[in-house]
Amino acid sequence: MDNKDKKIQQLLETLPPITLEQMESIKLMNRLDTKYVATKRQLIDLLQMVQGKYFVQTIGTTTICPYRTTYFDTDTHTMYLMHHNKRAKRVKVRVRTYLTSGDLTFLEVKNKNNHGRTKKKRIQVPSLETAQQAEGAGELVMKKAKMPFNSMHMVVQNLFDRITLVNNAKTERLTIDFNIRFHNFETNNDADSDQLVIIELKRDGNVYSPICSLLRDLHIHPTGFSKCCIGMVWTDPGLKQNNFKRKVRNLAKINADERYLTEHEGEDERA
Repeated sequence: MDNKDKKIQQLLETLPPITLEQMESIKLMNRLDTKYVATKRQLIDLLQMVQGKYFVQTIGTTTICPYRTTYFDTDTHTMYLMHHNKRAKRVKVRVRTYLTSGDLTFLEVKNKNNHGRTKKKRIQVPSLETAQQAEGAGELVMKKAKMPFNSMHMVVQNLFDRITLVNNAKTERLTIDFNIRFHNFETNNDADSDQLVIIELKRDGNVYSPICSLLRDLHIHPTGFSKCCIGMVWTDPGLKQNNFKRKVRNLAKINADERYLTEHEGEDERA
């Protein structure tokens, strides 16, 4: 654990906890998502600013939860290309495992409509390895993705650490993902996200959100980011990726700038 991770953990310990049971009313399965890209340095500032405004989801004594998500696609990368080609309506099929909850595993189908609203349907499955044979899995994928599940295979997997914040009014969730590592099953390549932090605001429509002004104050602005697509681009240079090139360059610049700041930390004081 580096110094920034330690500081993040310390700040989370100062936020009031909220349990999974208390969060039952804020599932937001039909929601409006807004994503932001930040750095660990900015996350530390944000966690200082949300004091008194947010709870942190806590499982036992754990506030940073490890997740594993595995994305499925067809041989021709149908779902990846939906996103790359800027289709407003698109779908993703994935299996998510909650690694602090006894490896609780769900098959999930996420549909995004042309109004930017995301609907997610999921069923519990015994494991990633048995997901395609699980009862109800084929029916769910066919109904929501309009493609047979057995025509798909695992393409990319990510492991990441997640913080979940809930505002005091309990009208929104803020998920904060970092330390994201990728593995591509087709190329066997790996990649990691370095200092990047992916923040996602999840709410039912454009209700007031106290986090928006805090993010603006930190010069963190909404931007699209798909962990699935970026993971595939970073680990498979053979994919069609013209529409992602600018984003990939921007992400590399953010990481390079952050590494420079870290390497030269304290120089002004020493000068």
